[in-house]
Amino acid sequence: MTLVEWARLVGAELGLPEELDRGDVDLILDLARDAAHSVARPAAPLTAYLLGIAVGRGADPQEAARALSRLAQTFSEGTKE
Repeated sequence: MTLVEWARLVGAELGLPEELDRGDVDLILDLARDAAHSVARPAAPLTAYLLGIAVGRGADPQEAARALSRLAQTFSEGTKE
């Protein structure tokens, strides 16, 4: 099973009308990677969850993911303790 197929099964189980494609999955995985590597591993699912809330409230997925990736990278570059 591919991750796109998994995402579609999860979406159907949750009754979501949106159908994710490979670009959507890559966007989420890239963001999770940035959060995991720049902040901490547990930041990956948390950040993806928060992105989902923001998108559910009307945020543009691409813009929000880019902003969160920048935030994670900034955290890694100077504020990580």
